[in-house]
Amino acid sequence: MFYHALQIDEPRCIGCSRCMKTCPTEAIRIHGGKAFIQEHRCIDCGKCYEVCPVQAITIKDDDFEAIHRYSHSVALLPAVFMGQFPDDVSVSRVYASLQELGFAHVMEVESAAGIFRDAKDRYAREHPDVRPLISSFCPAIVRLIQIKYPSLSENVMPIKVPLDLCAMYIVEELKNRGIPREEIGLFYITPCAAKVSAVKAPVGEEQSIIDGVINMNLLFNRVYKHIKDQGKHHQYKPLNRQRLSADAVLSTLTNGERRMCSAKRSYAIDGIENVMDFLDKLENDEVEGIEFLELRACDQSCAGALLSVDNRFLCGERMYTRARKAAERERNGEMARDREMERYKDCLIEHSLVDEVQPRSMMVLDENIAKALEKMEKIENMKAHLPQIDCGVCGAPTCEAFATDVVCGQANLHCCVFYRLHLESKGKMTLGEGRTNMYSVWGDDRIVGEIEV
Repeated sequence: MFYHALQIDEPRCIGCSRCMKTCPTEAIRIHGGKAFIQEHRCIDCGKCYEVCPVQAITIKDDDFEAIHRYSHSVALLPAVFMGQFPDDVSVSRVYASLQELGFAHVMEVESAAGIFRDAKDRYAREHPDVRPLISSFCPAIVRLIQIKYPSLSENVMPIKVPLDLCAMYIVEELKNRGIPREEIGLFYITPCAAKVSAVKAPVGEEQSIIDGVINMNLLFNRVYKHIKDQGKHHQYKPLNRQRLSADAVLSTLTNGERRMCSAKRSYAIDGIENVMDFLDKLENDEVEGIEFLELRACDQSCAGALLSVDNRFLCGERMYTRARKAAERERNGEMARDREMERYKDCLIEHSLVDEVQPRSMMVLDENIAKALEKMEKIENMKAHLPQIDCGVCGAPTCEAFATDVVCGQANLHCCVFYRLHLESKGKMTLGEGRTNMYSVWGDDRIVGEIEV
């Protein structure tokens, strides 16, 4: 089973169905007046989290205090974390604040962006018959392909992402300093729910090297409050090891991977709906000759991630400003931190491969092929008799999803309000029976008292 970071707080849920209507993989249903997630369909993209009006959808992550269990706790930061801070807060100040709050070491995971690029280039050379190659960078996209586009699973490059490569590097670096592995705690500061799931249940690996995942939004507020409480004149030790190359800074934004790859024809697509539209065309052989695809679930990629604090365009602009400064330093001969990893490059690339991405189609109706075909025929027949207006009153997002649920024993056909009215008009169902079915989906307290017009 998939691990899911997105959780529904049932007491808080009001069953408004906004999450059900916005889910790109139709993973959410309403039952008993509450939303619930069909786990085999969920990709942890977080669209439901964004639209919930009562914050009933939460992200399950690790507590910040867990860092104190280790004498050498490491904050693994995404570059977009720096993009959340206003211009007057330097990267060095953020690094120092994180150490003042308890982290022994701080490192941005994009330090491994160049090694990630080289690992992908090697994989592309060794697998010339697999095209297009799809980046494994965005875990929500990897899961989307597994469950909705299983025929494209073999196109996903089974390569560790920069987070994992960076974690491998820092463990080796600290062990070389004589620090035992059990004293090293690796904590990723996640910008989204999908990366929580990717750490807790990595695709292609039995276990992640990361020890914990911390909510980026919550950590930002803690760090920024610390900086403001310390004041402008607070003396801190400037750090010289926080510099990334321009390419590394931009690697998590849209076109970040594409601009670093050597493929002759490639595309960078962001936004889950845009990605799904393109994958539909790709699966139907409507586009050809593509060598590489950079696909990201969020608009503006990680700048628009679920746990971003600031506007994605402001975050993106700050990162471009930082990249321009990094490029200028490189021209002046200063070495970026990601260049320090070069001595580990061969070893990291050698251990960068994971198991191939396996399809986990959400459309598998039965393990028995004959029974699956029988269910498929029933679904098609039922769809032909349903109203096809996708009203959602049945507790499913579409008529097709409802038909699938009914055939698989997960819903009652009488929950369709149109079919229920049809049965009532024929005298085959009483009003009381119809009311009971409605209450089973939406609860019995939606309307209280008479409405005066």
